[in-house]
Amino acid sequence: MLLILILTGKCQLNCRYCGGNIDESVMPPEISYDIGELLDFINSLKRVSIAFYGGEPLLRMDLIKKIMNEVDAEHFILQTNGLMLSKLEREYIQKFSTILVSIDGRKSVTEHYRGKIYDRVLEEVKRIKEYYKNELIARMVASLKTDIYEDVVHLLNLGLFTHVHWQIDAVWNPYPSEFPNWLRRYKRGITKLADFFNNELKKGRIPGIVPFLGVLRAMIFEENLKPPCGSGTESFAITTDGKIIACPIAAEFDWNVVGDLWSGIRRKITIESPCPECGYFRICGGRCLFTNRERLWGEKGFKMLCDATIHLIREMKKSIEIAIRLSEKGVLDLNRLYYPKFNNTTEIIP
Repeated sequence: MLLILILTGKCQLNCRYCGGNIDESVMPPEISYDIGELLDFINSLKRVSIAFYGGEPLLRMDLIKKIMNEVDAEHFILQTNGLMLSKLEREYIQKFSTILVSIDGRKSVTEHYRGKIYDRVLEEVKRIKEYYKNELIARMVASLKTDIYEDVVHLLNLGLFTHVHWQIDAVWNPYPSEFPNWLRRYKRGITKLADFFNNELKKGRIPGIVPFLGVLRAMIFEENLKPPCGSGTESFAITTDGKIIACPIAAEFDWNVVGDLWSGIRRKITIESPCPECGYFRICGGRCLFTNRERLWGEKGFKMLCDATIHLIREMKKSIEIAIRLSEKGVLDLNRLYYPKFNNTTEIIP
């Protein structure tokens, strides 16, 4: 099981697509329960991974260190804006199996959405790279200024990150009139990115493009969780007031609340129709629990996101044929395409 701990609702940034701090009507800005109750709950579970989340979790390094000292987790994971990475002591950084750093690609794109932080974030990443050797993921939000090919390849070419992942900026904000045209460009970019990926495979190299690898894993080895992030079945978040929710970004919705620290997880939440009836369901897993439950852009918007997902899957069907041929020639070990090896909070399907 993956537990996502929301350590604070506060953040130093005010990104265009996010808005900074979590609204206090959704949850308190700081943890209001006794931290001992959290530790007791975590330690009552078997085979648990812990992800630190916010707001910006590094604003509460005290809690991160206390939890890491007192919990025997299979994996520790950090999602951060990256501005304070080097301020957490080396011994704790090295305990993380995965660190995800929010950065949106090229400097111009990142700073349009996130402010003047691009150089500062990369400097922090360079500092911890001297001693951190595990998974380091550049975590993008793909928005209207994103060129998915240019921005993903830019991050890969920095030589700092082991992987790049992204989520499409859709549904959480009002529907933008430019979105259909952008989505057409996005799908063309996915095709171009898949061509890049395939050419690298032919050289025996596997680019760390998380959505591609996660889809290939579902095709070759085992179908994805439903949804792929595991929200509601294998992954749960704990809010600052002790509620247990399925999806960490939807704390204000009653359907999303599944329990609390004191009564435990009382129920699970699953993907609803039409996703389970779709032929792509075993691969995409319904894409996103929140989008499946809250059709904030209506059926048209829902269908547009499905079409983008199907396009990506079809591109990976071409990649799998190439990978199998390369495996037969001894150029590529298919087992290297098994990713992620554990639930590291990457949602797989953008």
